[in-house]
Amino acid sequence: MKSLFAPWRLPYLKSAKPGHCIFCVGKPVDDRGRYILHRSRSTFVIMNAYPYSNGHLMVAPYEHASDLQALSPAALGELMVTTKLATAVLRAVYKPQGFNVGINLGKAAGAGIEEHLHVHLVPRWNGDTNFMTTTANVRVIPEDLYHAYDQLAPEFRKRAQPYSPKPGSPRSRPKRRP
Repeated sequence: MKSLFAPWRLPYLKSAKPGHCIFCVGKPVDDRGRYILHRSRSTFVIMNAYPYSNGHLMVAPYEHASDLQALSPAALGELMVTTKLATAVLRAVYKPQGFNVGINLGKAAGAGIEEHLHVHLVPRWNGDTNFMTTTANVRVIPEDLYHAYDQLAPEFRKRAQPYSPKPGSPRSRPKRRP
């Protein structure tokens, strides 16, 4: 068996695991240090610290919910709007040829953090499953996370719409169905 040395993982392996939900992010404090790229009223975009490919992002609601039915209609709608925004940003920065977009609800479905649902966005390119993945079950991520952050964050700022409508404005009230 061959070994792939990854010494940058040692501090994580030795560190105490958080006693809190990593998706319950609270107020904007050191968003770059926490890889939070964008915040909207009900959701935020965070980089995956252990990505499947360059640009692997996650979109999560601020509401701590493990199932779609537990989210408010506003948060559920904004989850999709923010996912759409994140997809546009990834297209502009990385020019992928496709995406894997998914939500794993529950441990049996593969959720690593099952108590707080989140959408995975994984950019894909033709032929990106290379010999390392196929023969060694190893992923090679050639880009540093802070370098990726510094490319993605300005694109989010450029494309994102302001999210603080005035009380009583059309955007702050749900639309009635006929």
